[in-house]
Amino acid sequence: MTYSFLQQYWWFLISLLAALLVFLMFVQGANSLIGSLGSTPEKRRLVINSTGRKWEFTFTTLVTFGGAFFASFPLFYSTSFGGAYWLWMIILFTFVLQAVSYEFQNKLGNFLGPKTFQWFLIINGLVGPLLLGGAVATFFEGSNFIIEKGNLVTSQLPPLDSQLSTLTSQLDLTPVISRWANGSHGLDALLNPWVLIFGLAVMFLARVLGILYIINNVRDKDIRARGSKQLIYAAAPFLILFLTYLLHLLLKDGYAYDEAGYIYMEPYKYLHNFLALCPLALLFLFGVVLVLWGIITEYLRGRGFFALRSSLFALKGIWYAGIGTVLTVLCLLLCAGWNHTAYYPSTADLQSSLTIQNSCSSEFTLNTMFYVSLLIPFVMAYIIYAWRAIDKKKLDKSELYEDHSY
Repeated sequence: MTYSFLQQYWWFLISLLAALLVFLMFVQGANSLIGSLGSTPEKRRLVINSTGRKWEFTFTTLVTFGGAFFASFPLFYSTSFGGAYWLWMIILFTFVLQAVSYEFQNKLGNFLGPKTFQWFLIINGLVGPLLLGGAVATFFEGSNFIIEKGNLVTSQLPPLDSQLSTLTSQLDLTPVISRWANGSHGLDALLNPWVLIFGLAVMFLARVLGILYIINNVRDKDIRARGSKQLIYAAAPFLILFLTYLLHLLLKDGYAYDEAGYIYMEPYKYLHNFLALCPLALLFLFGVVLVLWGIITEYLRGRGFFALRSSLFALKGIWYAGIGTVLTVLCLLLCAGWNHTAYYPSTADLQSSLTIQNSCSSEFTLNTMFYVSLLIPFVMAYIIYAWRAIDKKKLDKSELYEDHSY
């Protein structure tokens, strides 16, 4: 295994984790529609109990994504999580609100009342996907940071005499490697309309997935009927926003780098990436088709257009759309980092842009983690087993009177 292979391999794993995270944000999407899907307090609580069974999958994937990024591409971690900390702190704060809301909204002594915590879930359902989508958009649109490459390697020699000792004591022995070029620390990304468009697209996608999940998971005719009605109101803006951004992405200049690591602007870079990586483009189109197929079949199912007995219609829309979401996001992120592309461009200093070559861990670290990553299939098998066990019984009103209800 070469160093280059390990870099490509770990970017693939990071992209896959991000793709799974976007799919699992159906929890946030469903929570943002608590009031629309549940017509009574009892039915709203049923929706919350449905997402409450899965919220830990989403949170765990978010933490794993951050940890894997830190281990494999530490310079990105220090630059984005350390520089754009207001953006990431808001995201994490909304997820903390989510965790607290599930556990305390119906506990004895809750002086804020269940509705307050339900609003916390709604806030997380709207703000979480919006800001996470915006953070992903910066992989294509760029962020306002500067890398001080001269500080990547420092020498700390012992003092030879008292004067040298005094001099070294005045030096900063922990130099700053990366810094944000302004005081907004990440919030300036929201001033870019294309970042907002992509963030809103992810938010509406989460709502689409949330509706499809609730329709599949909850045994209540009224909730399913309301979900089928809300589906078109979430899918239409998602498709408009996503296709608009996709057109912009394929036509915009991208951030490329040569063999020496010099970064430059290349017209139609992301279009060139898809053309150069033809299997990736085909997989991307297949993912988009699956998302559309999941939306269409569930919409028609809710209106009784067909019996849906054939194999093409047997699966619920959440599985078509879910698999399609993972494939689509995976291909987008691979397009952002593969084929000599800077995956985290700097709008303040072009040469500060991060690539999978100049921001990754050492070959020893990546090689060691490669063998650890071979355990991933076993972890995935356990997750699938746990998921099937949780969903073995569809939710109904009896769920609200069990000990583990939220």
